[in-house]
Amino acid sequence: MACEADAFDMRAIARRMRFSSVQTVLTRRATYNIIRGVLIRLATKLVPGDLLFLSYSGHGAQVPDGNSDEPDKQDETWVLYDRMMVDDELYNLLARFKSGVRIFVLSDSCHSGTVIRGYFTPTQTPALRSESSTEAEPRYRLMPLDVNLRIYSAHKEFYDNLQKINLPSSYPEIKASAILISGCQDNQYSLDGATNGLFTGTLKQIWNTGQFAGNYRRLRDEIARIMPPSQTPNYYTTGVPSPEFEAQTPFKW
Repeated sequence: MACEADAFDMRAIARRMRFSSVQTVLTRRATYNIIRGVLIRLATKLVPGDLLFLSYSGHGAQVPDGNSDEPDKQDETWVLYDRMMVDDELYNLLARFKSGVRIFVLSDSCHSGTVIRGYFTPTQTPALRSESSTEAEPRYRLMPLDVNLRIYSAHKEFYDNLQKINLPSSYPEIKASAILISGCQDNQYSLDGATNGLFTGTLKQIWNTGQFAGNYRRLRDEIARIMPPSQTPNYYTTGVPSPEFEAQTPFKW
């Protein structure tokens, strides 16, 4: 599967960049509790100056925003093996990390433009919008809309309750500094491929086995430069602003 190939390629980058610990969670093991447990464990372990590289490749979806924290009235999700992880939940997990920790997130999934956002504030980097896709019979990393609706309808109480326990007034502040480069905007789909997702394959091309020279924003810009207008990678920051982090070479300690 292309999603698993993406994961192995991101693992290769992490190892090349000499991350001290690399963990790959695939398919059946990619459950909510396992992902949550990994992030909680890392939050207790990482100290100021450490870098967390978190990547996700898979289906993305949306559920109705029940706590009024999204301008478009939709919460973005990662589709894990057993259930969807709502962006509010991911935000709260990232809020466990200590001040001074750097977090770099890559999300090659549909509706991923602000998937680490808990609530919208005017100071956060805005998402860019683009035209709808004109590709002929494309294959997207999108949970089919009928499946998305059926799952939400069957588990409406569960997902609505997630909104009730994740109210904007109760959101903790993210003390770490987080950068997200996403495969597309919140209102877009991410194209899949035979070997990699389009976003991941393009990132690999630009990264060029570590020959890329530039910072995080330039990495996003160079990827977007050769992506189709129907899929515009987003650059999004949250937590404590860190110009120093944003100016660094991606993946570099």
